[in-house]
Amino acid sequence: MRRPTPIRRSPTAPMGRAASRLQQATAPEAPHERLQKALASAGLGSRREMEEWIAQGRVLVNGETATIGSKVGPGDVVKVSGRRVYLRFEDKRTRILIYHKSEGEIVTRDDPEGRATVFDALPKLRGAKWIAVGRLDYNTDGLMIFTTSGELANNLMHPRFEVEREYAVRVLGELTEEMIAQLLAGVELDDGMAQLQSCFAAGGEGANRWYRVVIKEGRKREVRRLFEHFGLTVSRLTRIRFGPIALPPQLRRGQKMELEDELVARVLEWAEMAPSPRRQTRGVPDKHSRKPRMR
Repeated sequence: MRRPTPIRRSPTAPMGRAASRLQQATAPEAPHERLQKALASAGLGSRREMEEWIAQGRVLVNGETATIGSKVGPGDVVKVSGRRVYLRFEDKRTRILIYHKSEGEIVTRDDPEGRATVFDALPKLRGAKWIAVGRLDYNTDGLMIFTTSGELANNLMHPRFEVEREYAVRVLGELTEEMIAQLLAGVELDDGMAQLQSCFAAGGEGANRWYRVVIKEGRKREVRRLFEHFGLTVSRLTRIRFGPIALPPQLRRGQKMELEDELVARVLEWAEMAPSPRRQTRGVPDKHSRKPRMR
């Protein structure tokens, strides 16, 4: 005989007074942020302009004149020049998005020449913005990482953390054993010494040869310049890994996918950062894409 399934209250069902009071008492503290930042996020102007408005006494918080450094939360009533302003507060959850950049796209938010940028394909955010982790040249394709966490972006990009970048390189010509040894030992470029952490052959036909290389810096055109030092031309350059995140094989050019909470938590742990709050809804990856590999 089948046991009856226990009845569970729907999350949207109304609660009794006692349960409602208990929920309010145990609810986490609402996020607060600086007033000028919240006003700027609401689209009223730059932070500097908002600071000037506050200094001029034009901003009231809960009926009192605000001061520079005041903080506000979702429960506060804010008025500017007598009119109420409804503020947006940043999503404190760390989000990570990976994107397969195509050749011909640039890594900038605005381009005076009107060329396609990697930000054109990203989903819009409210109260936050996507931060690009590193750059790729106009003629380079492959893995791009975007996050809403400035701290995580800094930990992945700053030279002192020495985060590995792995590339697949197609070269017109061939490296000798002596050249590879010199690349691993270090080569003097016009902006200082540079070296590869690893370099090994990965096949090829005819005049073209493929190599897999790992480097711990992100200087402009560094991989290309290292090969050009030996008179070799790089005809194709694809980034396939950045730190702990590898480009999924099925994520085609122009496709993107957001990491799920479990993978975000693993990246934050790798970066020695505190975990972020879990999100309530999950994004849907692009069709034909797989979960990214973690190293």
